Amino acid sequence: MIYADNAATTKLDIDAFEAMKPFLLEEYGNASQPYSFANSAKRALKKAREAIAKCIGAFPDEIYFTSGGTESDNWAIKIASGEGDIITSSIEHHAVLNACNVMEKRGRSVKYIPVSREGIVELEYLENSVTEKTRLISIMYANNEIGTIQPIKQIAEIAHKNNCLFHTDAVQAVGHVRINVRDLDIDLLSASAHKFNGPKGVGFLYVKRGTQVSAYLNGGSQEKGLRAGTENVAGIVAMAVALEKNCNGINENREKIKKLEKIIINKLDNSGVKYIRNGSEDHIPGNISVSFKDLEGEMILHRMDIRKICIATGAACDSVNTNISHVLKAICVPEEYIKGTIRISLGKDNTEQEIKTLTDELIKIVSNADCM
Repeated sequence: MIYADNAATTKLDIDAFEAMKPFLLEEYGNASQPYSFANSAKRALKKAREAIAKCIGAFPDEIYFTSGGTESDNWAIKIASGEGDIITSSIEHHAVLNACNVMEKRGRSVKYIPVSREGIVELEYLENSVTEKTRLISIMYANNEIGTIQPIKQIAEIAHKNNCLFHTDAVQAVGHVRINVRDLDIDLLSASAHKFNGPKGVGFLYVKRGTQVSAYLNGGSQEKGLRAGTENVAGIVAMAVALEKNCNGINENREKIKKLEKIIINKLDNSGVKYIRNGSEDHIPGNISVSFKDLEGEMILHRMDIRKICIATGAACDSVNTNISHVLKAICVPEEYIKGTIRISLGKDNTEQEIKTLTDELIKIVSNADCM
């Protein structure tokens, strides 16, 4: 099998897996308990919080453990926005868009900022959309479908100039590009472990010191009383190991993946097939969104699947829904190309031979679609 859908999920790192095992089989104590058997879990949580904070330039007490990116996004949208209005973009992940939709049903105003053909938020439109009632601006760091990286520091400046909080869904970016929340002046940041070779079902929300947020889950006193529930110690430990490992190898991984990306684009360019590439030059390494003229992305996906090659069409988190992606609509992909869009997302474990095989098979499918 050739796996090229790393934007949907990544393979669990072996070192992260090994780090989990003691807390599943031996040191399984509840970190909230006062007896000595719980001390190992307590220390592990402290160490993991420190490691994660260091990876993004934060303080340990600014890291709150969650079940993943969706929970972190919902916490930011539903709680951090207080009673004020919200501004977001038209190409956010559904974790943000659907949370905003809930807030609209509760009577809150939400404005959706358009993007350019490359998927970049229109900054002037954003600034002109802020009112005295705006409390939160939430713009994703990098898009999950087309990989475009937003001008985060400029967006944060607009937010703070207008006395707003700035949240970024950085699920696709954390562990893949260097992020320093201090330098970027981010107030809240969401991340999910399974996007950077950690386990599924665990993530974190960064909350800048001094930012007023109330509890998202009520119950026990975990996470300073703001996120109740017994901590997933094994998952948290593995998340920290995976993030540290990815951040330490970020330059090496980037160069490798960029080389693999170039193989795909060069082969497509030399094949004669009619396609366009979506997104910006400034994108998450290995996130390749391409649209083929007068074809169906679902057809391409299934024929690649027959060849044991995993890619995506549209948003992988919404694969049951075959409607045209809201992201592709927002960036105005031409009508004759939009239905033929696929996403290839490469990871550090992909090999050059895999990518050559993947691209050769893809070209065969799109070149001979009418006779298959």
